[in-house]
Amino acid sequence: MTYTVEKIGGTSMTAFDAVLDNIFLRPQNPYNRVFVVSAYGGITDSLLECKKTGKPGVYKLIAKRDDSWDEALEYVKNRMLLTNEHLFIDPLNRLRADKFICSRIDEAKTCISNILETCQYGQFSLRRYLPQVREFLSSIGEAHSAFNTALKLKTVGINAKFVDLSGWDNQTPRTLDETITDVFKDIDVTTELPIVTGYAYCKEGLMGTYDRGYSEMTFSRIASLTNADLAIIHKEYHLSSADPRVVGTDKVFPIGRTNYDVADQLASLGMEAIHPNAAAGLRESDIEIQIKNTFEPEHKGTLISSDYQPETNKVEIIAGKEKVFALHLFDQAMVGQVDNVGYELMEIISDAQVSLIGKEMNANSITYYLGGSTDNLNKLLYKAEKRYPNASIKGRMVALISVIGSQIDTNKALAKGVLSLMNNDVTPVALHASMRNVNVQFVVSDQDYQNAIRALHHEFCENTATTQVKTEQVA
Repeated sequence: MTYTVEKIGGTSMTAFDAVLDNIFLRPQNPYNRVFVVSAYGGITDSLLECKKTGKPGVYKLIAKRDDSWDEALEYVKNRMLLTNEHLFIDPLNRLRADKFICSRIDEAKTCISNILETCQYGQFSLRRYLPQVREFLSSIGEAHSAFNTALKLKTVGINAKFVDLSGWDNQTPRTLDETITDVFKDIDVTTELPIVTGYAYCKEGLMGTYDRGYSEMTFSRIASLTNADLAIIHKEYHLSSADPRVVGTDKVFPIGRTNYDVADQLASLGMEAIHPNAAAGLRESDIEIQIKNTFEPEHKGTLISSDYQPETNKVEIIAGKEKVFALHLFDQAMVGQVDNVGYELMEIISDAQVSLIGKEMNANSITYYLGGSTDNLNKLLYKAEKRYPNASIKGRMVALISVIGSQIDTNKALAKGVLSLMNNDVTPVALHASMRNVNVQFVVSDQDYQNAIRALHHEFCENTATTQVKTEQVA
């Protein structure tokens, strides 16, 4: 039988009835699979901070020394208990689930309280403990969903095994690979169905290295180390030709086949089919990734592989990111010194805890495209102005939109894209073409984001799809 390692996203986990019917109970033999599960939708946001808006969760409140962190943690606990109430009809199983998560939350509260009390003394700094606090807070969400899933599957006759990689009771961390290898040496996937926490406690510090992409790293390493035949990611949507919320569900369509180059381009825009570091491991192990829609189990979804090349010059997806901060620095004296200035600016960017999405430069100017909270971006701008008082430094919000395909004619795509945008009253701010013939990027004003996405999708995807249908009808 085919052996698969599969990951279920947080939004899908929240709709657990569909997950149960469409994923776990679908095959006659439920084994020869490993499942890595994310926390239920919104839980990690409440434990850390909202990924989209930056609204503080428990961790951010602790970092700010805001005393309301314990109320926020109690709120998370009540949300988790409400999830248990909806999931378990049997009072005994619900009691088990409640006892498990209440124990984790209470232990976390005690630990945090002790740390904060210790840090009241001058010799101890809260900043030193924050990475560890972020790590163990994030682990609570995945432990909750994995424990519940294993418990629920047992009630329907599946020999599920809760695999807790969170290291809650471990004193000495090991590497991620050592942790996974040690756990799986005693698991027989032909008779057991492992349900694994997306978070794994290890020397590398997954949160510190990969931040919110940690569950995909766990998924990737399990697939590589256990020699999976296929890696599957279950999401609440298809990997489609554009965002259906922008273009319309009737106009987008699943990509079907693509390669890792396309996945990397999506990751750079924050539209992660899979985290780029996780994808690199699977690519090296020559393991294909299948992206499936949890709610359409009959559909094969999209297969990502190393060797896929389309037969024709084909744009596969229009992907974008709005609310991107463009930091532009111009200094006439920078001629010949661009590399030095760029190095110094990168240090400032790294210290500001913002994400680098892209950059461009010429003889006397550099533009960085950045993502992050408003506070961090403002601090970055202030530091840059202080470091280069004689330079002209400006910041503005823009949107980045990429026309992406496994092998496209970037020159033609650039020309067609500009014409399409201008015909739809969108004037590009900047243009970029990739020498690898994978993507062309358009920078537009932030308010033009949706209009630009729709225009480019109509030009490159809808027109192509219509032509293909007509050709097939004639044939």
